[in-house]
Amino acid sequence: MHRRAQSLLIFALALAASVAFAQPYPNRPVRFVVGFTPGGGVDINARLLAAKMSELLGQQVVVENKPGAGTNIANETVAKSAPDGYTLLFTSPAVAINMSLYRNPPYDALRDFAGVAIFSESTNLLVVPAPLPARGVQELVAMARARPGELNYSSAGQGTTQHLAGELFKLRTGTDIVHVPYKGSAPSLTALIAGEVQLSFVNPVAAGPHVKSGRLRALAVAGATRTALLPQVPTMKEAGVEGVEVPLWYGLLAPKATPRDIVRTLASAVAKAAHSDEMRRKLAQDGAEPVGSTPEDFDAQLGDEVARWAEVVRVSGAKAD
Repeated sequence: MHRRAQSLLIFALALAASVAFAQPYPNRPVRFVVGFTPGGGVDINARLLAAKMSELLGQQVVVENKPGAGTNIANETVAKSAPDGYTLLFTSPAVAINMSLYRNPPYDALRDFAGVAIFSESTNLLVVPAPLPARGVQELVAMARARPGELNYSSAGQGTTQHLAGELFKLRTGTDIVHVPYKGSAPSLTALIAGEVQLSFVNPVAAGPHVKSGRLRALAVAGATRTALLPQVPTMKEAGVEGVEVPLWYGLLAPKATPRDIVRTLASAVAKAAHSDEMRRKLAQDGAEPVGSTPEDFDAQLGDEVARWAEVVRVSGAKAD
């Protein structure tokens, strides 16, 4: 090849590469990795957000479920992914809880992740199968005290808010109830409906339809206020049990080194999605509220969560298998 032609070819290739590199984000599909099975609160919220963000970003946003190891498989997958904004973690407080629940988690929530935005907030309900005689929290406590070690509670897995809510409930009520972890919210809920376990802490997103159908009975809200989805259900404090408040958020994290302009693009899209009229209606139907926080606020909250849950794990004595 003639030297001048060769130089022109090299220049053209370099220009093409620079143009490709300069293409605005995103220019291909974005992936939300979820450490839970389909059908639970985290998965439902992830799919709500993914659908709306596909519209806002002009690229398909897909949800990939990677359950297992108390969400650590999904957490590690994203922590070690390229920090380019195309592989993100849609998660809950489990990502912070695991820092103290597991002896050597394969990631560090503060070192390996950058907060993008909290999408929505909700809480868990203490629910029992309809055939269980307990009609209220105090009746359930009396039953548990009369039958130490005989009642079981299910959760979506080690380190989930359902797990820690159960441990806090045991601690505050002086009861001996056995934890039965499942591989996700859906199988945990199925076990509860079938009567394989006697109680569980379940997000209103997943529990609401079964409570309304009469298959489950909601005894209390594990939060500071009642939920608009089931306003007749008292808070745990109103039901006579102090100190069992387990707020639940759903948020988006990126690998730590993700460029700030990409993080802000994503955060802006989350905020727009969360506060759209359509999303407000959908979240309200599931007993959740939109948030749409800034990356800085989410980073600060994640630090607070790691410290808060470390104390809960220490006091309750909860451990991962």
